[in-house]
Amino acid sequence: MSTPLPLDAWARDLLRCPVTGATLVDGTGPDGEPELHSTDPVRPLAYPVRDGIPVLLESDARPL
Repeated sequence: MSTPLPLDAWARDLLRCPVTGATLVDGTGPDGEPELHSTDPVRPLAYPVRDGIPVLLESDARPL
């Protein structure tokens, strides 16, 4: 089960995939760490969350 990010709701709603513009949802990576998962049906990506901060860089994303 994924742990929600400690962000205010208004800030959380602003986050989008920087590559596709898709909505991001909470997820868990293969290592058990929190991630943000893109909901894009064609190119879904996962972005790491480090020390509670989403890293929304394409170079740090992994394909889902």
